[in-house]
Amino acid sequence: MNLNNQNHYTYIDNKTVPIVFIHGVGLDSNMWSPQINYFKNHSTLTYDLLGHGKTPYKKESIKMKDYVHQLLSLSEFLNLNKFHLVGFSIGSLIAINFAANFQKKLSSLTLISTTYKRSENQRQAVIDRVNLAKLNKPISQLALKRWFTDNYIENNPNVYEEFIKILTKKDEDQKNFIKAYELFAYYKDDIEIIKKIKTRTLIMTGSIDPGSTPEMSKNLSKDMINSSYIEINNGKHLCSIECSDDVNINIKKFIENV
Repeated sequence: MNLNNQNHYTYIDNKTVPIVFIHGVGLDSNMWSPQINYFKNHSTLTYDLLGHGKTPYKKESIKMKDYVHQLLSLSEFLNLNKFHLVGFSIGSLIAINFAANFQKKLSSLTLISTTYKRSENQRQAVIDRVNLAKLNKPISQLALKRWFTDNYIENNPNVYEEFIKILTKKDEDQKNFIKAYELFAYYKDDIEIIKKIKTRTLIMTGSIDPGSTPEMSKNLSKDMINSSYIEINNGKHLCSIECSDDVNINIKKFIENV
């Protein structure tokens, strides 16, 4: 579905408090298929971020407030007065900023594979990948090595090929990918924003995620006053797919006890 030819989204209304999912850089709303299938008895909203999937974006650069406003506009358009918010990677950063400004709209907050307090070396590694993308150097295979375990890639060649296609971008899609990737690379955590959030929060990351490390998520949980931390055993960055059973069960337990 489309909102004013702008936001591409899918909303399934099952007359429950909706669960809203925000995807990561370079991906689209389809990454949440394991969650949508699992939560088929719940109301769910997935959407393509600005400049991703089927949602266009024409400005020269993108800011965090643009993503926050996108979610706010979409929730108002669909009359979602209260919802559970789930973010992945940059989606988690968007969710954090949304929560800091619109806590009254949230029943709960779930942050998956979130960066927090990156070291200079950790940040530089992301900047280096952005620069490779600017040179049109292929980064999709490297990304998938960070996102999935070797064993999962070997046993799920169809998923591997699907993500290669998603990450292989051209023309306007490539330009928009770089805009979002730059925002992610240079994003600075605002601890004052973090400490403002009183919404009950679940923080999850894979135990072997090299980019959004368990240490980052543990530090984030320490700074969020109403949060808990769960580590997904043997999960890498896209644990929401590779370890979807564990991730889904933990989200379900969490939102049912809010």
